[in-house]
Amino acid sequence: MSTRTPPTPEPGPEPVLDPEAGPGPAPEPGPAPAPPAVRAPAASSAPARPRCAPPPGARTAVAAVLVALAGAALLAAPPPATERPGPGRTASATRAVPAVPAATGSDSAKPGSGAGGAPGGAAPATFAGKAFDTCEAPPLTVMEAWRGSPYGAVGIYFGGRGRGCPVQKELTPDWVASAHAMGWRLLPLFVGSQAPCVDNPAKRKYAIGGAPTAQGTQEGGDAVRAARALGIGTDSPLYLDVEAYARGDAGCAATTLAFVRAWNREVRRLGYLPGFYSSADTGVRDLEAQRRAGTEDLPDVMWFAHWSGQPALLTEPALHPEAWTPHARIHQYVGNVTETYGGRTLSIDRNAIDAPVARVTAPARSDSRLPVPLSFLDSGRP
Repeated sequence: MSTRTPPTPEPGPEPVLDPEAGPGPAPEPGPAPAPPAVRAPAASSAPARPRCAPPPGARTAVAAVLVALAGAALLAAPPPATERPGPGRTASATRAVPAVPAATGSDSAKPGSGAGGAPGGAAPATFAGKAFDTCEAPPLTVMEAWRGSPYGAVGIYFGGRGRGCPVQKELTPDWVASAHAMGWRLLPLFVGSQAPCVDNPAKRKYAIGGAPTAQGTQEGGDAVRAARALGIGTDSPLYLDVEAYARGDAGCAATTLAFVRAWNREVRRLGYLPGFYSSADTGVRDLEAQRRAGTEDLPDVMWFAHWSGQPALLTEPALHPEAWTPHARIHQYVGNVTETYGGRTLSIDRNAIDAPVARVTAPARSDSRLPVPLSFLDSGRP
């Protein structure tokens, strides 16, 4: 949201987290080796693949190909059979986010468990292109005016006690249905309890308490109930927003991890897809360390804030190149900017997305499905 100020990732000590952390006192921080200061994966620092190690130089070649083709992949996917293109859409599909089989070793590229969606559920609907998020859901007249923008998806802060804009006067079931009918794809964000060592002083009153597992479970249920009330159906992603917090505080990180894992379990149990938003330098980096350690109950989708100025879905240094892929990443690459389209101005954060979006169950009272296809890469706009 536009009140966030995620730090630019820089090398520093990583906390040692307890994957089974739960209620009770958090462990004291301990020293850990500093990660190498690299801005993109390289053959000399990328983790080795379990079971089948590639020949020397192979990973570098693969990474180069992935980066070179990243933009083209957003345009190459076939259009969905059940969705019509909307504003800013370049490629979309109703398809699964496949789980990578579990592998032995701490350097597995396996994303969080359950990446294929809720058990027995439908395949997640995905969107590839540009998205914006803003603190308060804009009026539908603004959403209509912004159909000429390069954006095709919008982040909506639908619940949670830690929201910067708790009064969402526009955000109703009819708004959700109507915006979706215009062609917008929705990214539901839940801003619940925050890390005890959260950076933003305004968020410290929402700190996770002494029973993080119970609290995470309760808030996961709260998120699902709020989503259902807005007409956001099962198999939709719900993104837990955990703001940037202090690095090097192992107890704080362990408490936060216990809360996040419990939230993920409950959201997944109730038929939704748990996603995670945080700073690349703290929450994202910590969850990547847990993924490499084989920790269960991690999110299915990773939304990382790294205000680098340019989209970098596949080259974020805090993540292994194959972690949370395919179709399971969002990069918030610019924050707190003002843009105007159709004569209507908003303060937004910019995002690049190749990830699941909400399934909307309630029909709109009026349907204005007029596609406005725009190229994600060819557009000269931000």
